[in-house]
Amino acid sequence: MHEEDRTKITEILKNSEDHVNELIEKYTKGELEALPGWTMAETLELKILELLNKARNETGKVVAKHINKESPISIMVESGARGTRINLAQIAGCVGQQALRGRRIERGFNERPLSCFRRRDLKSKARGFIGSNFKTGLTPSEFFFMAMTGRDSLMDTALRTPKSGYLYRRLANAMQDLKVEYDQTVRDASRKVVQYSYGEDGMDVSKSEGGTINVKRIINHVLREE
Repeated sequence: MHEEDRTKITEILKNSEDHVNELIEKYTKGELEALPGWTMAETLELKILELLNKARNETGKVVAKHINKESPISIMVESGARGTRINLAQIAGCVGQQALRGRRIERGFNERPLSCFRRRDLKSKARGFIGSNFKTGLTPSEFFFMAMTGRDSLMDTALRTPKSGYLYRRLANAMQDLKVEYDQTVRDASRKVVQYSYGEDGMDVSKSEGGTINVKRIINHVLREE
C-alpha cells in the first residue's frame, strides 16, 4: 500500500475513536438517548460496536481499492478458494473489534479486561478493539484480546460439534421409519398416517426457492431442452 492509504486508514481509525469518546462522554453525563427497550448502557455498547465495525469496513475498502489483483492472496479471495475481503482488511488495514459472546470484551480482571487498563474504562482500546493489522503486528494487549476470542471460538466449536451430532442422531432414529407413500401421504412402519401431505403442503424444500416453486424457471428449462 502507498503512504497515502496508510494515512487514510489512520485517519479513519482516529475519527472512529473520537466518535466513541464522544458517546462515552454523553453516557457519563447522562445525556445519551437510550433506544426503545434498551438501557443507556446497552445503547452505548450497540452504538460503539456499530462505529467500530464501520471503521473496520472502511479500512477494508481502502485496502481492496489499492491491493494488487495479481497477488496470490487476492486471487485466493476473489476465486472463493479461501478467505474474504474482511480477512484482507485485517491483514493490511485493521483487525477490528473482538467480540466475546456478541459483546465487547469486559471480563477478565476486576472491572477491566486486562490489568494494564483502568477500572471501568469504556474506551475502544480497553474493550477489545484492535487498531493494528497482522502485517505490522499487534501490541501485547491486542494479542491478548485476540487470544481471548480465539480460545472462546475453539471451545465453542469443540462443544457444539458433539451436541449437533447427537441431535442429528436422535432425529434420524426418531424419523427413520417415516416415508412418503405413492398416495402422497407420510406414513410410519405400521402404515399409520402421520401427515396427509408431506410438510403439510406437499412441497419438496430442496426444489423450492424461498418456500415457493419457480414455475417460470422450470418452463424455461424444459423449453430449452426441447
